[in-house]
Amino acid sequence: MEKRIGTTLIRVHNKQGVAKLNTILSKHAGLIIGRQGLPRTDGTNLISLVLEGSTDEIGSLTGQIGRLEGIQIKSVLLKDE
Repeated sequence: MEKRIGTTLIRVHNKQGVAKLNTILSKHAGLIIGRQGLPRTDGTNLISLVLEGSTDEIGSLTGQIGRLEGIQIKSVLLKDE
C-alpha cells in the first residue's frame, strides 16, 4: 500500500480523554515520526504530530482520536514520492 506523509493537529479541550488519547497514540507509535505538545493558557492543549504510513493506518489513528469526547483533530496528507 502506498505510504503518505502527513501532519495532524489535535486540540484537547478537557483532560478526561487524555489517558485514552495516549493509549491510542501508543498503539500507533510506529506511524509517528515526531510529536510536539503545546500547553495553552486558556486550558486547552495542542499536540502536533508528523506521521508516515498508509492512508488506512493514518485513518485508523485519526478516526479513533476523532471519536474521543472533548478532543478535536484535523489532518493533512501528502504522497511520499
